[in-house]
Amino acid sequence: MRQISLSNRFFLLFGIAIVITAMGYVSHQIIWLSAISFYGIGLLLLCDLLFLFVVLKPVRYVKHYQEKLSLGDRNPIKLTLSNIGKTKVWFTVNEGYPLDMQERTKHYNAMLNPLESIEITYEYTPKKRGVFRFTDTYIFTKSIFGLIERRTIISHPAPIHVYPSILQMKRYEQMLFQQNKIQSGIKRVRKIGMSREFEQIRNYVPGDEIKSINWKATSRKNELMVNQYQEEKSQNVYCIIDKGRIMQMESMGLSMLDYAINSTLVLSNICLHKSDKIGLFTFSDKLGVTLSASNKRIQLKKILEVLYAQKTTFQDSNFELLQQHVNDKVRTRSLLLLFTNFENPFTLQRSLPYLLQLKKRNLLVVVLFKNEELEQFSTLSPNSQRQFYQGILASKMLIEKEKMAKQLNAMGIQTILTKPEELSTAVINKYLTLKAKRLLSSV
Repeated sequence: MRQISLSNRFFLLFGIAIVITAMGYVSHQIIWLSAISFYGIGLLLLCDLLFLFVVLKPVRYVKHYQEKLSLGDRNPIKLTLSNIGKTKVWFTVNEGYPLDMQERTKHYNAMLNPLESIEITYEYTPKKRGVFRFTDTYIFTKSIFGLIERRTIISHPAPIHVYPSILQMKRYEQMLFQQNKIQSGIKRVRKIGMSREFEQIRNYVPGDEIKSINWKATSRKNELMVNQYQEEKSQNVYCIIDKGRIMQMESMGLSMLDYAINSTLVLSNICLHKSDKIGLFTFSDKLGVTLSASNKRIQLKKILEVLYAQKTTFQDSNFELLQQHVNDKVRTRSLLLLFTNFENPFTLQRSLPYLLQLKKRNLLVVVLFKNEELEQFSTLSPNSQRQFYQGILASKMLIEKEKMAKQLNAMGIQTILTKPEELSTAVINKYLTLKAKRLLSSV
């Protein structure tokens, strides 16, 4: 009985039969129509039951997806539906998402001829990291007369693992090492200084420095050729992720922590391709994970597994504890990329002494996030006096954030102030710029 689902058509016919029965009390001459209608509905139901449970075979359902889904990206999910019987079948698929993702169920209507299969592909964008499970899938097979449907429930006991954005990592890797990186937003930076060893002569691509053109090779090949030099390698780069309460703010469904984690994974992959050493620190009110810098390929897997399990806390971050720990663990001059956020000058002033201490021995880059909701609110046309003053307050907060970034720059602390969705591009550009200027070198 749990597999039987009554359709709207059944309730419509049943309602008509009730109306006919009620009319029979008014005119006894049509009372016989009541019996015929109920017997007719019963006969149709019996035919539908025999068709669904004897003649028709259930639709075979298979779901295909990656073992590790990427946070914040459109992950393809493919459904394969097969009719293994010899009768044409009509059905509806109600595809379920994990409950924690707060996604709505998808519905697909289809028809399959005997021994026919179809594939349905949709995109799923997870908004949280961790282990989840897809909710049950419901397949409603329709009968001949459409009075009932056979409900098949398919459970998905296997867990799905949502990791930091692996798709984004691969996408930025391709954009950086292919010729279309200017169009992708990643800048070509000028190579400053000629202390590096000559590597090769290659074809000119848009964005190359004019001074690097090899005119002799250009005249021989009859096309622009440039000199390419080896970059300095094996330099230490550390990503420091703040897990305090301020990183719980969200933009487009993802928290600031998730954006920082995705960008850390992207930058780690780029650093390893550049033969630099990459390490990781996490902190909040307490110290979190410490991963020493390394340029081995297994380092990327270690970073991925560490980032997968990180969560924000409801505590204020302890920058003093961070500064002591970094000075203890990082013995050589390194590039420190600190992903955090300061929403008001007071929190910055409280943390500034410890940031200056970190800057003394390392090249420190502080990553701050723009508040897009405040930007949108400040541009709205006010409809009341209350909205007018709220807009002024939003503009004031935005100006304060820009002043904080300028204050850090004035004190010799490199700063990135960017929108969350543009974070990875901004971080890669900053890293390439600092590397080109040889600011990562020891002093």
